Amino acid sequence: MALGSMLAVGHASPGAVVLFALFTAVTLCLGHSIGMHRRSIHRSFRCPTWFEYLCVHLGTLVGLGGPLGMLRTHDTRDWAQRQPTCHPYFSHQAIWYQDLYWQLFCSIQLFRTPVIETEGEIEQDPVYRWMERYWMWQQLPWALTFFVVGGWPWVFWGICVRVLVGVVGHWLIGYFAHNSGQRDWDVTNAAVQGHNIAWVSLLTMGECWHNNHHAFPGSAKLGLKSGQWDPGWWVLRGLHRIGLAADFVLPAELPARKDLVPLEQNRRSKTPVGGCDAGR
Repeated sequence: MALGSMLAVGHASPGAVVLFALFTAVTLCLGHSIGMHRRSIHRSFRCPTWFEYLCVHLGTLVGLGGPLGMLRTHDTRDWAQRQPTCHPYFSHQAIWYQDLYWQLFCSIQLFRTPVIETEGEIEQDPVYRWMERYWMWQQLPWALTFFVVGGWPWVFWGICVRVLVGVVGHWLIGYFAHNSGQRDWDVTNAAVQGHNIAWVSLLTMGECWHNNHHAFPGSAKLGLKSGQWDPGWWVLRGLHRIGLAADFVLPAELPARKDLVPLEQNRRSKTPVGGCDAGR
């Protein structure tokens, strides 16, 4: 993908660049944020099965992995970050170039692997299993379509540049969201805290409100305050109006958790507030 992106520089066209912008937005919003994260991983809303499969497929096209691999990776990292101590691989605490190398090119081997149990209906779902097995190959039908319509410029920009931007951008937001930024909540006894990175709210489809997400991981809405733009939530509301999304889980509906304390309250008391269990 990186080599194809280099070739894209010499094969740019207005149509190819527009395709890159539009298809990147669709795969990041409907795919990664709504399908893969808010629906498949956190089950924070309900939708028709066919629409879930479509969104998860679009999320797979981002290039990070298949649906089951993404679920296991998310839950393992989530477990590690909630421990009193956390390896810098999971917490993004290494210097940026080392973390970039680790996250994009390495895996971690644990002496004592935690037991991460995924829901049986997801683990045994034949469509999910197929998408997991052939997740890389799912780029091919789109690449062929783009080639027929727009030639190599559309392939380079619609596939290679889009995947490169999606993968590197995902790492970049994860790195900063676990190192610096604004916070409203503290998860006590957790080695890693999430941070809100406001200036990339539109680019990340709302996924940048990571302190909110650490506080209320089961919420379908990530931008919780006025001015916290959350395009993924805007699209979910639109899907609700046309009957494709329903039963949204919001922070007020989640069970209280003892380890969640507002930062302004943390200085005065340890009274628990509404939230969901720190797990998925």
